[in-house]
Amino acid sequence: MKTPSDTEEPRWLTDDEQRSWLAYVQARMLLEDHLDRQLQRDAGMPHVYYGLLVKLSWAPRHRMRMTELAEAAKITRSRLSHAVARMEKDGWVRREDCPDDKRGQNAVLTDKGLKVLEETAPGHVSAVRMAVFDRLTPEQVEQFGTICRIVADGLQPEGADLPWLR
Repeated sequence: MKTPSDTEEPRWLTDDEQRSWLAYVQARMLLEDHLDRQLQRDAGMPHVYYGLLVKLSWAPRHRMRMTELAEAAKITRSRLSHAVARMEKDGWVRREDCPDDKRGQNAVLTDKGLKVLEETAPGHVSAVRMAVFDRLTPEQVEQFGTICRIVADGLQPEGADLPWLR
């Protein structure tokens, strides 16, 4: 990512950019809190655990290499390992050795984990819909997705220090 050198003046945000940035920061913080509270109340899990269960449910045979799961979730390997250990205690996932790589491990969604996900998903989707999509027009939904993809893609250039590589 390009950063200003020590001799360059910072490119301060314009008033419009500052308002947009602050609106984004507030929305992100409030949305994450809203979704985390809903999932804690309904399933006793933080939002990141729900996301991991979803990713495993979409994977072939409900299993993913731990490194691939960390990348898909955009989290550090350490955070993933901690989350999987907690979900193992709850019986929602299990780890198994990769048959083709003795050093690798797979995270596997258990039947109990799938059941928890199926029971939790309707309430979570309702919370997401109420907080975000019910407030936007179809055009805004498309713009929102486009903007988020542009930002996410820009933060993942070749050689970047990305969470799942740590």
